[in-house]
Amino acid sequence: MSDHRTVLVLGGGVGGLVAATELRKRLGRRHRVILIEREREHLFAPSLLWLMVGLRESGAIKRPLDRLRRRGIDVRQGEIERIDPVRRAVRVSGEEIVGDYLVVSLGAELAPETVPGLTESGHDFYTLPGAESLRAALASRSSGRIVVLTAAPAYKCPAAPYEAALLIDAFYRKRGLRDAVSVEVYAAEPGPMGVAGPEMSGAVKQMLADRGIPYHPAQQVTSVDAAARRLKFADGTEADFDVLAHVSPHRAPRVIRESPLAGANGWITVDKHTLETTHPGVFAIGDVVSIPLMLGKPLPKAGVFAHGEAVVVAKNIASAIDGRAATARFTGEGECFIEIGDGRAGFGGGDFYAEPTPRIALHAPSRRWHLGKVLFEKTWLHLMLRR
Repeated sequence: MSDHRTVLVLGGGVGGLVAATELRKRLGRRHRVILIEREREHLFAPSLLWLMVGLRESGAIKRPLDRLRRRGIDVRQGEIERIDPVRRAVRVSGEEIVGDYLVVSLGAELAPETVPGLTESGHDFYTLPGAESLRAALASRSSGRIVVLTAAPAYKCPAAPYEAALLIDAFYRKRGLRDAVSVEVYAAEPGPMGVAGPEMSGAVKQMLADRGIPYHPAQQVTSVDAAARRLKFADGTEADFDVLAHVSPHRAPRVIRESPLAGANGWITVDKHTLETTHPGVFAIGDVVSIPLMLGKPLPKAGVFAHGEAVVVAKNIASAIDGRAATARFTGEGECFIEIGDGRAGFGGGDFYAEPTPRIALHAPSRRWHLGKVLFEKTWLHLMLRR
């Protein structure tokens, strides 16, 4: 038997980067770590909120993935066309690559086309092109109605739509145009960040109210009339807009939906503590997994959880390769910043695996937490993908 092992990491987002770098640190150089990603650059997605209101440029929040080669990580760019979890093999742009372990971190796929008219009518600020087009639309408008819409009740980064509304509010107040601009939120979910509990949800609603941002919950959009600039909802109501900033419906990537890894809901099912799938040696982390919580909702899809899961998986794979017991466990701990504009942010975090409901502590908005988010951005981009 060969004395070297190969670990394939699929996806160059937060989870994939952390998994690959942690594995490389923990494994001897005779073992290979291969990161497979279709994009050439890693985009720090949390900063898209700042970009959409002119506080960042795209070049400042992207880094070439090739920089990982200097750490001994084999970076392969290409489209993942097929995954065989039994053989721990993937086909990438026509080439088959086989590993001893497989870490799947392919994220969530945005599907705006599932809502008729959504693509043609709005700006999806979860993408770089959408955030950039939204920035241009906001800068060119001095009056009118800005609507922030969540097109489905479950999506990654649960705070982001509410941060978006608050940052847009601050954008227009800074320019002395807020009285001429209406900012409203139409949400498919019944309340903001519901998994985090009623205190967090209530605090976010109060943040919106304090800024004069009307909040319309449980409004499931069914179609968008691009010509009339009108949203149509499942309950028969409608709403007009001048600028539409939206979060598209999410689904698992096609290559996952078409693989044996897909569960009944299309996402990957894993052990909530080890992140191992039903296929030995195959792990899945981040937005591509669905981890049910006792309160009946899944663990939120967020970078902080992908990060923590990646560390656990890397530790356990390294232990197994070195012949030691795999003892690391993901405990469901997580936190997030909530930007409100004007250089301030709130902060919440705690134990999402707590039963019967998550135990989350909330800290009021302040400059301290905003600076904490800025520091995190700079640290991430420097440490993970430094020159």
